[in-house]
Amino acid sequence: MSKPVLHVYHQSMESGMDDGYDRRLTIHGGGEEAVVLVPGMDGTGRLFHRQVPLLAKSYRVATYALRDATTSMDVLVADLASVIDVAAPATRRAIVIGESFGGTLALSLALAVPDRVSALVILNSFPYFVPQRHLHLARNGLKIMPWGAMGLLRRLTAFRLHSRHTERDEIRRFLELTSHARREGYLNRLKLLTSYDVRHRLQDLRCSTLFLAAELDHLVPSLAQAQYMAARVPGAALRVLQRQGHTCLIAPDIDLEQILTDWREERRE
Repeated sequence: MSKPVLHVYHQSMESGMDDGYDRRLTIHGGGEEAVVLVPGMDGTGRLFHRQVPLLAKSYRVATYALRDATTSMDVLVADLASVIDVAAPATRRAIVIGESFGGTLALSLALAVPDRVSALVILNSFPYFVPQRHLHLARNGLKIMPWGAMGLLRRLTAFRLHSRHTERDEIRRFLELTSHARREGYLNRLKLLTSYDVRHRLQDLRCSTLFLAAELDHLVPSLAQAQYMAARVPGAALRVLQRQGHTCLIAPDIDLEQILTDWREERRE
């Protein structure tokens, strides 16, 4: 018998900010333990489409969209905490998996409200973005570039984003899904990263933490960043994703459910 699927929609967050924020929250699976997937720079939450059915075999899996109209990490942390409340109303705790920009948000949540995180998985992310000048160049470029040209830019830079063996149909789906992302969200998240720095707080993390780093990430120096973080987070584990690029969760040989299972078995040994 297949697992039940529950779709949840909320027009605005429960924090009292009635500003029309649509988080497009969906929850799949009937597992007792919740997993919350935190999206990257696109902010849509839709790029987890390959991983959700795999995770939903064992967990209650939540995906959601990031708020576009903020440059405050505190607001994004509150939004994520609210998603955990919906995904896990009994315990108000979840396994939090953050990809790229989503990793910075997941780290910020684990530091701000550690009791909400039962385990933490950080994929292709960083505690501080270097070099900072790239952020300023990216923001200035996005401000002046016609937004209709963003799809062409994504196609031209696909070789820097995707694993080499990612299927063409998956890349086409990636382009279609990210075409709905808004300029405002990209600009605000890039601006937020100019003030983001948790390097000095990594030793304060107390939840079980797994760092995942794509071996062939040409967008972020993921392996070096993961090694840096794993060396400073107490008890952290590190796994290198061989032959993978930055946007590896749509590659055919990445299975987050199996990765979680293997990690948990290693911790019990």
